[in-house]
Amino acid sequence: MRRIDALGIALGIFLAGGLAYLGLQLVGLNSQDAGIWSQFLLVVGLIGWLATYLFRAGNKKMTYHQQREEYEKAFLQKRLDELSPEELAKIQAEIESEN
Repeated sequence: MRRIDALGIALGIFLAGGLAYLGLQLVGLNSQDAGIWSQFLLVVGLIGWLATYLFRAGNKKMTYHQQREEYEKAFLQKRLDELSPEELAKIQAEIESEN
């Protein structure tokens, strides 16, 4: 994520809070109650986002982990493809002798 994306998201959340405040006032809440409810919605949204982040991080479903696993698999496959049949047979024999 680029810095401008993070700034855009922060501005969007700020504007959404302001719109929620104005919307709650239009519905009929006084300014104090509208402020409390708009803050409540913001906190619930942030806790929800944090929960999904922790879930993805705990299950290693983050983009970084997935990209790293794909890179490692591709790298090892390339190295395996570069081996000559004699080298491959030697490695297989070493693995079988260890087991």
